[in-house]
Amino acid sequence: MSAALRLSGFFHSGNSGKQFIDRLLPRLWGLFTALRAFLGRWWPLLLLAAAAALFLLLREQRLYRRLNRMIDLSIDGSILGETFDESRFSQLENKLYRFLNANSLSRRQLEADRAQIAELVSDISHQTKTPIANILLYSQLLQERGLDGESGALVDQVMAQSEKLRFLVESLVKASRLENGLVAVTPGAYPLAPLCAQLQNALAARAEEKGVALSWAVPEGIACWYDPKWTQEAIGNLLDNAIKYTPPGGNVTVTATEYELFCRIDITDTGIGVTETEQAHVFERFYRSPRVAQDEGVGIGLYLTRRIISAEGGYVKLRSKGQGTTFSVFLPRAAASS
Repeated sequence: MSAALRLSGFFHSGNSGKQFIDRLLPRLWGLFTALRAFLGRWWPLLLLAAAAALFLLLREQRLYRRLNRMIDLSIDGSILGETFDESRFSQLENKLYRFLNANSLSRRQLEADRAQIAELVSDISHQTKTPIANILLYSQLLQERGLDGESGALVDQVMAQSEKLRFLVESLVKASRLENGLVAVTPGAYPLAPLCAQLQNALAARAEEKGVALSWAVPEGIACWYDPKWTQEAIGNLLDNAIKYTPPGGNVTVTATEYELFCRIDITDTGIGVTETEQAHVFERFYRSPRVAQDEGVGIGLYLTRRIISAEGGYVKLRSKGQGTTFSVFLPRAAASS
């Protein structure tokens, strides 16, 4: 019981509810009479305005509850299974209802399309793997027979084109899975040096075979946010290109620098460089410079690199002035490893 009611004397020992009402009503009537006398002849209009304001407030609250329910159902994905009496809706409610319905339908269609793409990608990957492997095997067996002349050259061409086809299918499957969210890039806080050591071990033999000096300057203690598997793929593509397009006797250098927000990994080569016109296109899928059209490759490595690094919250930059190229990979900085 509030202090105001106790002080008013309404509640004394033995007072019933009826006595309370009998004593309260005259006081309320007296308050109303005093208010009417104070307002004079304007009191009916003010009373009507107060009633109208109360009505509008209640209607607005009901509208808010209905709109809130629609949005909740749309978030849950269950609005399509709900029935609403549209004849009782306001114009705003009808528009929102139609929008949420269309949005839910689009979301369901997108999920269905994504499932179909996932199935298609899986089928392509599965159905092409064995035939390509068989072609490579038969080509290798023919090469081992030591065929001479035109026959040997044709076998070498079959082998090279089969390898190119295998790489193309694998790259397309990776790109499709990344684009459609079928695989997750899950970055975490990792030191950078072990990743670079793995890349060095993987590419040292190729660089030596090409006659390209591969050097590394990656300080211990630098840590970034990245997915080890996918980042090895992304930076490996850059290093593979650097070695491929650097002539024998050239150099490829990998350095790392730590900033406040990002870590920068530079892959610098002394190769043929990238023209200003080409720089606007090198990250596009299947783009290849006319100057290297005769070299091996399908033009999807840099596209994959940018997709992967972007998914990790980073970005890739390119600098080239006619001779030599530097690709800079920026990854979010993490606390230094202990």
